[in-house]
Amino acid sequence: MAVQQQITTVTTTQSSGQWSTGLFDCCSDMGTCCCATWCFPCFQCQTASHYGWCVCMPLLDPCAFMAVSCCMRSSMRERYGIQGSTCVDVGLVCCCYVCAWCQMAREVKTRTTSGIQQVHVVTQQLHMA
Repeated sequence: MAVQQQITTVTTTQSSGQWSTGLFDCCSDMGTCCCATWCFPCFQCQTASHYGWCVCMPLLDPCAFMAVSCCMRSSMRERYGIQGSTCVDVGLVCCCYVCAWCQMAREVKTRTTSGIQQVHVVTQQLHMA
């Protein structure tokens, strides 16, 4: 009789369909707000990098009429299961550029530190010879 073990890793993300913080919740993470205030281009590049995008992508935003920011926000909504639309993303980026970036940075920070849970499941099978 032989025992065979199989380990399976199940990864789940917590998603409520909403952003974890509001657009104007800068006081919920003062470090993010201060970084955005003192060196916004560095802040954008750091956020893009933590999200998994090329570190230099946000630097193209002024030449691309904020398309990078809109695409990143839409991508983030899709990845994290956040409700919304491209039209809302464009409107928020155009009207509240810095606040939209701060919200995205807080979301990435929240999702990468507490949003992903991994569970290891061990199964055993008995083989009769």
